[in-house]
Amino acid sequence: MNFKISVVRDIAAVKADCLVLGGFSDREHWPDSVPAALAEQLDMLRDGGDLSAKPGQSVWIYQPRDISSKRILVIGCGNSEEWNASAYREFLDGCAGALQNSPVKSAAIALPAEVPGQDDAWQASQLATTLTAASYRYDATRSEVEPPPRLRSVTLVRASKGGQAALKQGLREGHAIGNGVLLARELGDLPGNVCTPEYLAQRARKLARGQQRVTTTILNEKQMESLGMGALLSVSHGSSQPARLITIEYRGGDEKAAPVVLVGKGITFDSGGISLKPGAKMDEMKYDMCGGASVIGVMQALVELQADINVVGIIPASENLPSGAATKPGDVVTSMSGLTIEILNTDAEGRLVLCDALTYAKKYKPAAVIDIATLTGACIVALGNHNSGLLGNNQPLADQLLEAGRNSGDGAWQLPLGAAYQKQLKSNFADMANIGGPAAGTITAACFLSRFTEDYHWAHLDIAGVAWRQGDNKGATGRPVPLLMEYLLHTSS
Repeated sequence: MNFKISVVRDIAAVKADCLVLGGFSDREHWPDSVPAALAEQLDMLRDGGDLSAKPGQSVWIYQPRDISSKRILVIGCGNSEEWNASAYREFLDGCAGALQNSPVKSAAIALPAEVPGQDDAWQASQLATTLTAASYRYDATRSEVEPPPRLRSVTLVRASKGGQAALKQGLREGHAIGNGVLLARELGDLPGNVCTPEYLAQRARKLARGQQRVTTTILNEKQMESLGMGALLSVSHGSSQPARLITIEYRGGDEKAAPVVLVGKGITFDSGGISLKPGAKMDEMKYDMCGGASVIGVMQALVELQADINVVGIIPASENLPSGAATKPGDVVTSMSGLTIEILNTDAEGRLVLCDALTYAKKYKPAAVIDIATLTGACIVALGNHNSGLLGNNQPLADQLLEAGRNSGDGAWQLPLGAAYQKQLKSNFADMANIGGPAAGTITAACFLSRFTEDYHWAHLDIAGVAWRQGDNKGATGRPVPLLMEYLLHTSS
């Protein structure tokens, strides 16, 4: 999709398949250059209730009078007194939904109003991210391919020349973030017999091709064994698919600058192992690698932007299946850190692959480490499908991620850590158990991970509730690529 900016003083002269305008339900707010006849028609839509107080509602006007564009799409913005970042995103969602399901190939969009607390570049970035991500279509394993959206060109219409550099950068960033979301969604939606640990490794290698700033390294099981990664390898024992430890280094900043390390859980299918999951909805366990998919999506966006920062992505990739060779409840394994773990439940495997990856991350002398994982069903119980769970050992880092979530619209909510929760991991036969009982499951999972992150600033994002949707719209969301990109580009320090 192509994004550009056009300075137009007379909106009636804009030539496009569609001109998009925003309308508030409580007052006239049309661009000054809208012809009187059209303004009267738009006022009638508002006064007649077609532009309701709920943002995102769309109304089409075909062959409008005194306008060069073929049609007008009016998107409701709600009440002007309630106009904020959330309402703006609903405006964009309504715009994207209407355009993607229309024959429109080119659209010119006049933003309805400034968003309090946000600048023009932010508005442009949100627009490009939303419209790019809305173009997603899954067809990798379908014989009848869904036609792609016709929308190919989007012009942001402005009345003045001021601030164009910031707007262009915002569109560029938003487009790259949207493409990262698309990649993360594609990887998440692929079935487990296609998206194996080796497949993820191949996609990571592809990112590095022809890129001087990117290096991809893949460790096989023998190499991981030599490093003492007994926790990670215990998860792959039951599968015929060998585990892989995928590392993607993006070096765009000062060579002496410490990198941010992203660790993404990459369980390409999770049956629960010997602690077998119920059969209902087990197909959705192909999404247990969405943390790893988000890391690859972020790396794709950084490559597209050629961002001047240093980021390392680590993805411990494995399948978790039952077999005669599978790890059993009661087994004790030794992690790369030397700490021993009693495995009381083989369905708590994500923390086992993550703990060795978090120990491995120390070699990069990181400025910060953020792990991303579909880790606990308890997080869905606590936060539903709206916010990622956030825990960590450094409050400034947690605050930065919370701010990045607010700015990107990809929200997170912080949960506590503490010694009282750590006690739930006590084991009579090892340094710790891999589960802490039914209470506070999201917190005790993070407590487990915290024991491997004492040497650096660390945050944990539990994305179990936000990584994919269920029901008729089942599919990966690409979250938290927007949150992570906002943190890396604008929030981290």
